[in-house]
Amino acid sequence: MSAILSVNNIEKYYGSKGNVTKAIDNISFQVQAGEFVGIMGASGSGKTTLLNCISTIDRITSGQIQVGGQDITRLKGNALNKFRREELGFIFQDFHLLDTLTVYENIALALSIRRISPVKIEKRVHQVAAKLGITEILKKYPYQISGGEKQRTASARAMIGDPKLILADEPTGALDSKASRMVLDSFSRLNQELGATILMVTHDAFTASYASRILFIKDGKIFSEVQRGEETRKAFFNQIIHVVTLLGGDLNDVI
Repeated sequence: MSAILSVNNIEKYYGSKGNVTKAIDNISFQVQAGEFVGIMGASGSGKTTLLNCISTIDRITSGQIQVGGQDITRLKGNALNKFRREELGFIFQDFHLLDTLTVYENIALALSIRRISPVKIEKRVHQVAAKLGITEILKKYPYQISGGEKQRTASARAMIGDPKLILADEPTGALDSKASRMVLDSFSRLNQELGATILMVTHDAFTASYASRILFIKDGKIFSEVQRGEETRKAFFNQIIHVVTLLGGDLNDVI
């Protein structure tokens, strides 16, 4: 496998002289092609800042981030916009669907912007929709579908352009347990059947147990790492809970 994401000795400071906060403290790791990696940590640990830096929403203070071998910390202007549009897929807690567009149009939008032919767009939309079990709702509008269906639509939108890396920020945070399980099952299909490389931030151990590897962040540093390997998801969940207890603090902050 080759590294899709390489994070090398990155640091991120906020504030100015006399009031400086070090949100990320010399973090390095890699995500290989086809991996499903979770990032966990208590509120304020730096996990969201880390995701924001990888997504280019925020800029690092020092270090280097490469996606597909490209140093994204050097990108600016149109080159940065092109990178976000073509190389990254985003899945947010609040879905961020356009209410005036149908499910089909929300998914297709990313390809329409890139001026892909309608025939190719239709084929790709139906292919991804079938994998995520949302073919029957393609003509509906976001207000006509459930939260779980909205998140699966958002997942299809993230995957439609075949990005190098999908970034998911608390993707089940706004869902009930049944909808969460359905969305996480769809993530597994994206990862295993379509080869999607996923990096997911979550505070929830059940959600994290669907990943193949978990990085635990504490005080801006990588505290620990666990890999699922051949373990069952239940056994991996228990392993995650064990590390969470070692992190200290209120267990409810990270579960």
